[in-house]
Amino acid sequence: MQKTLTVTLLLAMGIYAAACLALFFMQRSLIYFPPAVAAYAAPETSILAVAGATVKVSERPLAGERALIYLGGNAEDVTASLPLLDRAFPERALYLLHYRGYTGSTGSPSEEALVGDALALFDRVAREHQDIVVIGRSLGSGVAVQLASRRPVSRLVLVTPFDSLAGLAARQFPYFPVGWLLRDRYASSHHAPRVKAPTLLLAAGQDEIIPADSARRLLSHFPTGVAQMRVIDGAGHNSISDSADYIPSLQWAR
Repeated sequence: MQKTLTVTLLLAMGIYAAACLALFFMQRSLIYFPPAVAAYAAPETSILAVAGATVKVSERPLAGERALIYLGGNAEDVTASLPLLDRAFPERALYLLHYRGYTGSTGSPSEEALVGDALALFDRVAREHQDIVVIGRSLGSGVAVQLASRRPVSRLVLVTPFDSLAGLAARQFPYFPVGWLLRDRYASSHHAPRVKAPTLLLAAGQDEIIPADSARRLLSHFPTGVAQMRVIDGAGHNSISDSADYIPSLQWAR
């Protein structure tokens, strides 16, 4: 009986360890979901030369000092947001970043790579425009917070944001030590205290992916008076941009 119990316990431990290893090595395939094709043809596209990859940028050019950088979600084709951004910000040049490994870009996505590419794009845009708004949606909010903590962003909008990816993963995989396993953490709460730009957190009232308390925790980490939060009632995580209140909310950053 004792031998059977020991064998069963060792087998269970082996299966658990194997599951942890599988989660560790497969984690980025559970975070990043590159779309197959672009939904819209942008007025212009360019290639951002970065170390280890060539990264596509969809653009709607416009001369002048004002511009906007858009950082999308983990499964988002950013060109799908181009018509909405065109309506919301007719007076700003638009730059939509295609993450590494996503449509038109080479390389493999990771937190370090995406943040580095966003910084490179900002630096390129800043050579032509002095007033740069940044919008980050879902996963892109984690990139946008880090960008705004390190560059002079004019205004920052975070759509369906979260406080940390590790916190979300711990809820989704409660029986695994995700704090040890996770490589891309997107700890927005850690970077928020260094953001100086006026910031809007735009949450979905019925977000089925990111709990409302995650966005509220993130809000609490910004310096006093820097950030505010707005909730679009009735909107879901992926349907928030379908709401009639979405464009007017984004226009806070005009």
